[in-house]
Amino acid sequence: MLLEKLKNYEIILASKSPRRQFLLKELGIDFETAEIEIDEKYPDNLLREQIALYLCELKANAFKFVNNNEKTLVITADTIVWFNNQVLNKPKDFDEAVEMLQRLSGEKHQVYTAVCLKTKNKQKSFFACSDVYFRNLTKEEIYWYVENCKPYDKAGAYGAQEWLGYIGIERIEGSYFNVVGLPTQKLFDELMKFIEIESV
Repeated sequence: MLLEKLKNYEIILASKSPRRQFLLKELGIDFETAEIEIDEKYPDNLLREQIALYLCELKANAFKFVNNNEKTLVITADTIVWFNNQVLNKPKDFDEAVEMLQRLSGEKHQVYTAVCLKTKNKQKSFFACSDVYFRNLTKEEIYWYVENCKPYDKAGAYGAQEWLGYIGIERIEGSYFNVVGLPTQKLFDELMKFIEIESV
């Protein structure tokens, strides 16, 4: 059983996101949180999942102390919103958040979350993609949401688990939890394979 094997590891979730922390805890995994500040820049030629993979690996590689302990496992993640061949990052202010949501209104976009698993001896990255369909949002709905929920820490300026997600998302094709910030089913499967290889 994976959960028994994971007890042999000191697991670190490298994320301040309460959503990722909640989801990992709900998987039954014991972990601590830590984060090393990095400059989240990426090469201009990267697209879609390449951006998320690059950033989650950048975060993982910042944990140099992992190289000193074979039983430390670091989990990093990065989520991006992709719309009309462009990445929508975290909005810097009210106006940018409103502009992003106006663009997503009535449209389909993709959410990519990439995850990196890192120990002293091994590193593995993977990603999941979900298609998200928004109904047409009114100006009043967008303004109310941004003013009251302040989604400045969220790619694409919204959280699927918040008010706008409840009233605005018509459907999701793919993992809902991926949209929230952690593809839990894929993470569990990849952890099983990762730990089995580590144990060989």
